[in-house]
Amino acid sequence: MAKVNIVRPGEGEILGSGAQQIRILESGEHTDHRLGFAEVTIPPGTPSPLQHRHAQHDEGFYVLAGTFRFTVGEDHYDAGPGTWVIVPTGAPHTFANIGDENAVMLNTFTPDLYVQYFRDFKAMIDSGQPVNAQTMGPLWKNYATEISDEYAS
Repeated sequence: MAKVNIVRPGEGEILGSGAQQIRILESGEHTDHRLGFAEVTIPPGTPSPLQHRHAQHDEGFYVLAGTFRFTVGEDHYDAGPGTWVIVPTGAPHTFANIGDENAVMLNTFTPDLYVQYFRDFKAMIDSGQPVNAQTMGPLWKNYATEISDEYAS
């Protein structure tokens, strides 16, 4: 029989510190790499990721707390608790916490390709590198992701 994996509150791999963090709930290790799953907490005023697209995975977001604004191309969607957003492979997107409190969402990656990206991104931040198109481009390339130049601001 296959072994069941259980991640309890406070468990899981924690990336980030303070109010901004990603808690890896499923690295892909228990799903034959078909699914990665994380809890993402973003404080108000945190800069959005550059608008980008993934070539090899779908990304899902389920809002637990706060309000996120998802931008897909030129369209904006505000999403509060209980909202599910699926961004298919190739769709340009970004998101931001637009509220006055921490916003929390569950984030899925199918397959699990992007879990290692979060580890590499943390290492980049910890090394003191700035977060901009020049630093993110090479990192994203490793994960079949590219900046959506047509929507760059």
